[in-house]
Amino acid sequence: MSDDDKTLSRRALCIEQNVKHPLYLFALTGREILQVADVSRVSRDEVGNLIGYQRPEVKRHVREIAEYLGTPDVIFPNSIILALTSAVEFIGSRGPNVGDGLARAGTLTIPLGASGEPKPAWLVDGQQRTLALSMSARPDLPVPICAFVADEIDLQRDQFLRINNTQPLPRGLVTELLPEVSTPLPPRLAARKIPSALCDLLSGQTGSPFKGLIKRASTVRAESPEAVISDTSIVAMLEESLGSTSGCLFPYRNFSTGETDFDGVWLMLTTFWTAVQEVFPDAWGKPPTQSRLMHGAGLRAMGRLMDRVMAPLDIRSKDTPLIVREQLARMAPNCRWTSGEWPEMGVAWNDIQNTPRHIKMLSNYLVRLHMKTAVRPA
Repeated sequence: MSDDDKTLSRRALCIEQNVKHPLYLFALTGREILQVADVSRVSRDEVGNLIGYQRPEVKRHVREIAEYLGTPDVIFPNSIILALTSAVEFIGSRGPNVGDGLARAGTLTIPLGASGEPKPAWLVDGQQRTLALSMSARPDLPVPICAFVADEIDLQRDQFLRINNTQPLPRGLVTELLPEVSTPLPPRLAARKIPSALCDLLSGQTGSPFKGLIKRASTVRAESPEAVISDTSIVAMLEESLGSTSGCLFPYRNFSTGETDFDGVWLMLTTFWTAVQEVFPDAWGKPPTQSRLMHGAGLRAMGRLMDRVMAPLDIRSKDTPLIVREQLARMAPNCRWTSGEWPEMGVAWNDIQNTPRHIKMLSNYLVRLHMKTAVRPA
């Protein structure tokens, strides 16, 4: 730390993988990391835009790390990954042998903002370890830091997703972050980006029957008690319809060009699910413990029914919303979303679970019911 406490300087190695985003290796203490870096958790601003990218800390995990750090022979080789602002300054050392063609030695100076101002770095990976370091009996233990320069938050999110791609990152957090990442993603994540973006629209867009009902990683329960649907259930329903040749959303994706007709998909989704909301008002918007329509199994099963109901219809016809409502209304007397026992299945409404077996059983029943009650053309 400098004399005026306005900057922090450390000996560092600069690895020039990317000229725009240099990579630095150096050391900080646990106390210094929290002086330098913000823990940017996922949340929404006043107009609903996603900010941040970190998950809430896991208290037990933090406590276990802190306990280990208090042991006498601690070794802490895992690096903390930070994203630094471009305000940092690196001055290479002079003289021979300061670089080997892969890395250059020098001094990295990090400006420290005044109290209350944004910090010059963000934690991309190592949130739990950093909090444990600050809580341990050894907050001045030096730990390795790997930091890259990036002012763009979407690049920070991209790195966060890549780093946690093979670790048990909460699926809901990935679901919410994917639409915000503009850089190319690994194939497994890229395939989930469109369903995640649609979930984002359904959650916040005016005209969506799901508006305000979907729980995201950024949802604060006390501020959004009406959010009762898991976003992972919505994404799973969308993935199935978009990815299956029998899905009603499948024709709206051009796999050769990678383009998606979002207007067509949006109209398809809002037409069907608005009809569901209108036909089953007593089951809509309730917690899954009170309504299996808002449950993962119910949403997945109704998604498969959507594929069957919507596929033969002209989505742009003015008569389609009425046709969908009428078809669902004919099915309604045999649906048991909030009480009773499902006919033919012999299963109580609240015994339906979010398992492949129950999802398949409920889906098959709803499709059979639709086929029985659908009006045949004269």
